[in-house]
This record gives sequence, C-alpha cells and structure tokens, in this order.
Amino acid sequence: MPSFRALFSESTHAIPQLLSPLSEGKFEDGIHPELQEDVITTLLNLSIHDNNKKLVAETPMVIPLLMEALRSGTIQTRSNAAAALFTLSALDSNKALIGKSGALKPLIALLDEGHPLVMKDVASAIFNLCITHENKARAVREGAVKTIRKKIANRVHVDELLAILAMLSSHPKAVEEMGELGGVSCLLRVIRETNCGRNKENCIAILHTICSNDRTKWREIREEENAYGTITELAQNGTSRAKRKASGILDRLNRAVNLTHTA
Repeated sequence: MPSFRALFSESTHAIPQLLSPLSEGKFEDGIHPELQEDVITTLLNLSIHDNNKKLVAETPMVIPLLMEALRSGTIQTRSNAAAALFTLSALDSNKALIGKSGALKPLIALLDEGHPLVMKDVASAIFNLCITHENKARAVREGAVKTIRKKIANRVHVDELLAILAMLSSHPKAVEEMGELGGVSCLLRVIRETNCGRNKENCIAILHTICSNDRTKWREIREEENAYGTITELAQNGTSRAKRKASGILDRLNRAVNLTHTA
C-alpha cells in the first residue's frame, strides 16, 4: 500500500486543493494562525517524500506561502516553513526556484531575529540554498554576512553558521564584507576558543581567502600571531586541511616580513 505522502504525487490537483483554505481563508486580522500552521506542517511532511519535492516546489502558491509563513507565522510555523524549504532544496532545480522567488530574504531576516527554536532549520535552509553560486550572491546582497558574523560573535549556532560563512567566502563581495566587519579578529578568536576541529578548519579556510584577497589584513593577522600564536598552533595541531591553510597564511606572513626587511 503506498504511503500517504506518495499519494499526493499521483495528482497535480492535490497540492493546490491542500493550499486553498490558506490562500482563500483570510480573516479580518489576516491568516488564521492555526490554519497556517497546519497547512505549512502538512507541506513539510509531504516534502520529505522524494517524489513530491519537484511537484510541491513547482506548485505556484507553495513558495510564496512558505515565505509568508517565515514572516508572519507562529514560531512553530516559521520553523516548519524553514524546514520545508530546506527539504525542498535537496533538488538543484528547486534551489534555483526558491532563490529566484526571494526566499533568502525572509530566511536571513529570521536568522537575524535569532529565536532559538528556528535557528537550526533556518541555517540548514540557507546552507543548502547557498550551494549554488547564484544563491550565494543573493544571500550576500540580503545581508547574510553581517547577520552571520554578528551571531558567531555572540556564540550562537557557531557550527552551522561557520559552515555557511565558509561557503559564502567563495564570493568576492562576501570576503570584502568579512574584512570590513571585523571578521579577522572574530574568526581568530573562534579558533582559540573552540575545541571543534571542523570549526577551526572553516575559520582558517575563510581567513586564508581573506588574506589572499586583501593584503591590508596581513598586519592585523601578524599582530595577532605575535600575541597569541593562534595560526602557528593550528598549523601544528589542526586537521590536515586546517594545517595546510594555516601554513599557507604563515608562509605569506613570512614572505611579507622578508620583503619589508629587504626593501
């Protein structure tokens, strides 16, 4: 017997019929919150089934309703809407569709708001969407770097947000913003304070990119290194990738010092 979720993929009319109470059921004060929560939760559950992902995302009302839920729903509704976008974004075609629809803006706004019940789902959705270069650019335009840097500085969901920041660091504008927003000192502090090898690795990879693109940050890193030896420690005791990136930064610093001395 097919699962309840699978049955929905057999009819092109099933999803619009499910959404009709929400799209039509406006009250004087807006959408009824319990109705919205029930429909969004059902969408999330349907999206889990692989055969439904394309059908759900390409139903015209779905993504706008999920975006509206991110902005105005109960905390549980917002969390489920973010989780639905994360689940749907498993398909590359859906990543593009969701990004073009403007969903990164309310996701980043919700991340900035910082409610603990939604953070993990929101971060997961943003991470998945930003796998594509076009969505990286959209996320940067919508202020993702500033929001993520602030949350990391406040030690909020550091693991997930560092992973997003590392992904965004392949975009030149993101690297520029990280430098302008004090990203160097923030990332070096995380390296010193965290025991997580993956977090150290993401931090040093981002720092390596910043160093490669902005020579004005070398002095700040050199002063930090003279005071704490953070990068030297990582070059000796980090993961293999972290060691490689840390050694690359140290080589650059040493070359810069040698050039200064011989000039």
